[in-house]
Amino acid sequence: MASVEMLMPKMGESIIEGTILTWLKKEGDTIDQDESVLEVATDKVDTEVPATHGGILKKILAKEGDVVAVGAPIAIIETSGEESPTSSQPKAEVDPGKEELIAVAPSNTSTLLADAQPLDETPGEDGRFYSPLVRSIAKEEGISATELSKIPGTGKEGRVTKQDMMDYLKNKSVPAPAKATSVSPAPSIAEPRVNLSISATDEIIEMDRMRKMIAQRMVDSKRISPHVTSFVEADMTNIVLWREKNKDAYKAKYGEGITYTPFFIDAVAKAIRDFPMINISVDGDRIIKKKDINVGMAVALPSGNLIVPIIKNADQLNLVGISKKVNDLANRARNNKLTADDLAGGTYTVSNVGSFGNVMGTPIIPQPQVAIMAVGAIVKKPAVVETPTGDVIAIRHKMFLSHSYDHRVVDGSLGGMFVRRVADYLEAFDLNTSL
Repeated sequence: MASVEMLMPKMGESIIEGTILTWLKKEGDTIDQDESVLEVATDKVDTEVPATHGGILKKILAKEGDVVAVGAPIAIIETSGEESPTSSQPKAEVDPGKEELIAVAPSNTSTLLADAQPLDETPGEDGRFYSPLVRSIAKEEGISATELSKIPGTGKEGRVTKQDMMDYLKNKSVPAPAKATSVSPAPSIAEPRVNLSISATDEIIEMDRMRKMIAQRMVDSKRISPHVTSFVEADMTNIVLWREKNKDAYKAKYGEGITYTPFFIDAVAKAIRDFPMINISVDGDRIIKKKDINVGMAVALPSGNLIVPIIKNADQLNLVGISKKVNDLANRARNNKLTADDLAGGTYTVSNVGSFGNVMGTPIIPQPQVAIMAVGAIVKKPAVVETPTGDVIAIRHKMFLSHSYDHRVVDGSLGGMFVRRVADYLEAFDLNTSL
């Protein structure tokens, strides 16, 4: 028998750590290679992690609630092979991955990942146990041992987690000392609490982890970006007629349906090429202009939460290619099969509020992007149509586009011209477009 270490896998670009949510297997269980053995949460997605080897789960090294660095050991698997009792990945293979992560992560990451040391927690002066990550955060933020001992812990057995540290720092009356990071953070402020009364007939529902994350990000975005919204009404008649005429043939040819979402994403990608200064992020007083056009699409989950998978390089795909990506990502989102990479790297986002019967909306910008577009319901309306023989009243399929943008770096002229250009591309759709 031989023993191998199972390491915390890399779960996506810029992901440097994960939180152990649940062990699906217990010590002593027999497991197959690629069988799911635990659930891990990152700041982007919750996912199941498969076993790297088949055998017996000999020892669990990372407990539920622990925050573990990518590349650190989380379990020991006893196999029937002749492998030596070392990591399931040679050091030569692990180090380049760590270097890649360190290159894109904050400047203090190298101290958090140094040699991917095991998470053997050691007691502090107060007798409490603190993980290396918690100790590193405390050191970086200048938190003394006495102050650390007073921070409430929500982890297993009352241990302090990374989130506990973040919450504590956010609510400190005196901001923590500034650190050199790749992105200049917005000032942390304590969120005001609203006084409310709860009666005996009221139902109290605890937010799940995803809802807490969404809530925090929405509050942060409204604090960081001064939102402005411009509106344009687009004539969708050509697209509606083409889709009605071709949807059956499309499904017969490609084995899946085509929704309106691919048309929206195609028009947005083309407009971004025309106005590349919409495809940016803000880093302090610097503007980062993105080369790739990666369009996110908001997807409503059965739980009621929202998630935004990304269509990478959307400007390089034709309508069929975008449609296939849209269907794949939407299906995997609703079945909890998305990976962290599916949610990373977005540069612009589209939200289809029309799917809920809404005619328009004012969406909140997903940081660190600077703009987002909401597309409303397509509604039949009487409209004035210009013809060679004069103006006529006709029934047309109309839709509102709502463009929210960060007024720090996107002025009304750019924000307004961009949404108008998206509408122009939608209205100019060729009825003779082939499948």
